Amino acid sequence: MTAEAKPNADVEGLNYEAAREQLVGVVSRLEAGGASLEESLALWERGEALAKHCEQWLEGARKRLAAAREQSSQDG
Repeated sequence: MTAEAKPNADVEGLNYEAAREQLVGVVSRLEAGGASLEESLALWERGEALAKHCEQWLEGARKRLAAAREQSSQDG
């Protein structure tokens, strides 16, 4: 599947803060209701992509912290 065919391909280029902000917006729109089934599904899929991207950022931060702690304990 090409990037053009992936409707949420732009999520990969977002930093954590931008992805989280968009995720909050998606959740708000879904909670508000009133969207068509098709729009709700698209929002859900985007929310899933944003949540996964945020989790990847957080996991990367956890690994960096663990590495820094390990290095610090070796230096001390």
